[in-house]
Amino acid sequence: MSSSSASTTSSRPSSPPPPGGARNIIRRRATQEAKAANENRRPAGTRAAGAGGSTQTMLKLYTEEGVGLKVDPVVVLVISLGFIASVFALHIISKLARKFSA
Repeated sequence: MSSSSASTTSSRPSSPPPPGGARNIIRRRATQEAKAANENRRPAGTRAAGAGGSTQTMLKLYTEEGVGLKVDPVVVLVISLGFIASVFALHIISKLARKFSA
Protein backbone atom coordinates (compact mmCIF):
# COMPACT_ATOMS: atom_id res chain seq x y z
CA MET A 1 0.00 0.00 0.00
CA SER A 2 1.18 3.42 -0.74
CA SER A 3 1.02 5.86 2.05
CA SER A 4 -0.30 8.99 0.58
CA SER A 5 -1.32 11.61 3.01
CA ALA A 6 -4.77 13.00 2.55
CA SER A 7 -5.17 16.67 3.15
CA THR A 8 -7.28 17.50 6.16
CA THR A 9 -8.35 20.86 4.84
CA SER A 10 -11.09 20.95 2.28
CA SER A 11 -12.27 23.58 -0.14
CA ARG A 12 -15.77 23.81 1.33
CA PRO A 13 -16.56 26.40 4.01
CA SER A 14 -16.78 25.47 7.63
CA SER A 15 -20.01 23.79 8.59
CA PRO A 16 -22.62 25.75 10.54
CA PRO A 17 -22.90 25.25 14.28
CA PRO A 18 -25.17 22.43 15.37
CA PRO A 19 -28.81 23.28 16.07
CA GLY A 20 -29.63 24.39 19.56
CA GLY A 21 -26.90 25.69 21.73
CA ALA A 22 -26.40 28.93 23.55
CA ARG A 23 -27.53 31.19 20.69
CA ASN A 24 -30.97 29.60 20.48
CA ILE A 25 -31.40 29.67 24.25
CA ILE A 26 -30.64 33.40 24.31
CA ARG A 27 -32.94 34.01 21.34
CA ARG A 28 -35.80 32.06 22.97
CA ARG A 29 -35.35 33.85 26.27
CA ALA A 30 -35.45 37.23 24.54
CA THR A 31 -38.61 36.26 22.66
CA GLN A 32 -40.30 35.05 25.84
CA GLU A 33 -39.37 38.25 27.67
CA ALA A 34 -40.76 40.36 24.84
CA LYS A 35 -44.03 38.40 24.87
CA ALA A 36 -44.31 38.77 28.63
CA ALA A 37 -43.69 42.50 28.36
CA ASN A 38 -46.42 42.83 25.72
CA GLU A 39 -48.91 40.86 27.82
CA ASN A 40 -48.26 42.93 30.93
CA ARG A 41 -48.56 46.25 29.13
CA ARG A 42 -51.79 48.11 29.75
CA PRO A 43 -53.52 49.98 26.94
CA ALA A 44 -52.68 53.66 26.74
CA GLY A 45 -56.28 54.81 26.33
CA THR A 46 -59.84 53.80 25.60
CA ARG A 47 -59.19 53.45 21.90
CA ALA A 48 -56.32 51.03 22.53
CA ALA A 49 -58.50 49.14 25.01
CA GLY A 50 -61.09 48.51 22.32
CA ALA A 51 -63.75 50.98 23.46
CA GLY A 52 -63.99 52.35 19.95
CA GLY A 53 -63.12 55.95 20.62
CA SER A 54 -64.05 58.65 23.03
CA THR A 55 -66.84 58.83 25.55
CA GLN A 56 -68.97 60.73 23.06
CA THR A 57 -70.16 57.39 21.72
CA MET A 58 -71.73 56.49 25.07
CA LEU A 59 -73.13 59.95 25.58
CA LYS A 60 -74.93 59.78 22.24
CA LEU A 61 -77.21 57.08 23.62
CA TYR A 62 -78.75 59.52 26.11
CA THR A 63 -78.93 62.66 23.98
CA GLU A 64 -81.22 63.86 21.24
CA GLU A 65 -78.63 62.96 18.60
CA GLY A 66 -79.09 59.21 19.01
CA VAL A 67 -81.59 57.38 16.82
CA GLY A 68 -84.13 54.89 18.07
CA LEU A 69 -86.32 54.48 21.12
CA LYS A 70 -85.21 56.45 24.16
CA VAL A 71 -85.91 54.58 27.40
CA ASP A 72 -84.55 55.44 30.81
CA PRO A 73 -82.63 52.57 32.48
CA VAL A 74 -84.84 52.83 35.58
CA VAL A 75 -87.92 52.24 33.42
CA VAL A 76 -86.31 49.12 31.92
CA LEU A 77 -85.50 47.85 35.41
CA VAL A 78 -89.06 48.40 36.66
CA ILE A 79 -90.59 46.72 33.60
CA SER A 80 -88.28 43.70 33.91
CA LEU A 81 -89.04 43.30 37.62
CA GLY A 82 -92.77 43.60 36.84
CA PHE A 83 -92.46 40.84 34.25
CA ILE A 84 -90.69 38.57 36.74
CA ALA A 85 -93.36 39.27 39.35
CA SER A 86 -96.14 38.46 36.88
CA VAL A 87 -94.54 35.11 36.00
CA PHE A 88 -94.17 34.34 39.71
CA ALA A 89 -97.81 35.30 40.38
CA LEU A 90 -99.11 33.19 37.47
CA HIS A 91 -97.11 30.23 38.76
CA ILE A 92 -98.65 30.57 42.24
CA ILE A 93 -102.17 31.06 40.80
CA SER A 94 -101.84 27.93 38.66
CA LYS A 95 -100.74 25.90 41.72
CA LEU A 96 -103.70 27.19 43.75
CA ALA A 97 -106.17 26.57 40.91
CA ARG A 98 -104.93 22.98 40.51
CA LYS A 99 -105.23 22.37 44.27
CA PHE A 100 -108.82 23.67 44.52
CA SER A 101 -110.07 22.07 41.31
CA ALA A 102 -109.01 18.54 42.25
